[in-house]
Amino acid sequence: MEDVYRALARRLDETPNGFPATESGVELRLLARLFTPEEAALAVHLRLTPEPAATIAERSGGEAKAVYGLLKGMVRRGLIAAERSRGGLRFALLPFVVGFYEMQAPHLDAELAALVEAYAHQAFPALLSVRPALHRVIPVEQAVPIDVEILPYERASEILDGAAAWGVVDCICRKQQKLLGKGCNAPLDLCMVLSDTPGAFDQAAGVRALTREGAAETLRRAEEAGLIHSTSNTRGGIGYICNCCTCCCGILRGVAEFGIRQSVAHSGFWATVDEGLCTGCGACAERCRFGALQVEGGLCRVDRDRCAGCGLCAGACPSSALQLQRRPAERVEPTPPDMPAWRAERARARGLDLGRIL
Repeated sequence: MEDVYRALARRLDETPNGFPATESGVELRLLARLFTPEEAALAVHLRLTPEPAATIAERSGGEAKAVYGLLKGMVRRGLIAAERSRGGLRFALLPFVVGFYEMQAPHLDAELAALVEAYAHQAFPALLSVRPALHRVIPVEQAVPIDVEILPYERASEILDGAAAWGVVDCICRKQQKLLGKGCNAPLDLCMVLSDTPGAFDQAAGVRALTREGAAETLRRAEEAGLIHSTSNTRGGIGYICNCCTCCCGILRGVAEFGIRQSVAHSGFWATVDEGLCTGCGACAERCRFGALQVEGGLCRVDRDRCAGCGLCAGACPSSALQLQRRPAERVEPTPPDMPAWRAERARARGLDLGRIL
């Protein structure tokens, strides 16, 4: 039985996202908590490109009807992806993160939370050290002066405008940390999902459908709570906006807990201080999630290597002394145009053959 989960773990590590093995083997216990042995054996034969059940059955050597039933069961539990086509449903492998783990909020309990935590401590330092990063920071728009250009993919409002349906789900990161007796008291219902299909979330389990205005209000609530906007590290094809913190988010904890400054791609901006307005009150340093600000000699100082360009500090400053400015071009890491490009770049960085998984 362990062998089938080991095979699935190796398959998941063939995705560009990665699923590193650990010395303790906790990843095998984690997979066994989510997949039955029969499901794990079948999932090994899935690809990231959606395929009909008949194709998967032929590759796996399984009986078509039984394979279809197993695939549907995994879809219902958020373990694999499915999409509708003219020929019927097509099924695809999901990475661990960002992927099927984020779909486990309805099933998350203390046991699963502990397994994920153990795996995070043992595997995430390796997973989060690879570039391009899984996520990128989106700046708070109000922190950018009106005379500074913000590209469409850098604006949360433009990302919302590009969607046809909006929804909000409970943050699995904060839920997981609460089950462990850790984390913070930020609201749970602030992680957003987006779709280019109108009404996509009207009947979706675990998702509260929003209007465009409701989506903007969710972003505002996240900023008030001091949460960082981040999304997939691509310029297009964006399907979610996470609003989280460095004490709970599996990716942002890479900065605060594991010391990996580039575990999340920084925005194209960094904080600057108007020394004539700064009173040295320290409100900005208290708000900064990345430890990039401190008060020295009665003035706020910015560590630009640590600054992720989120802009939360500007909203905390009572004297309006902080704002975001463009980083120099040589200090900006290029954002892949779409998910295929991101996958290709990350596969090259990890020495993977994408032909084995796409």
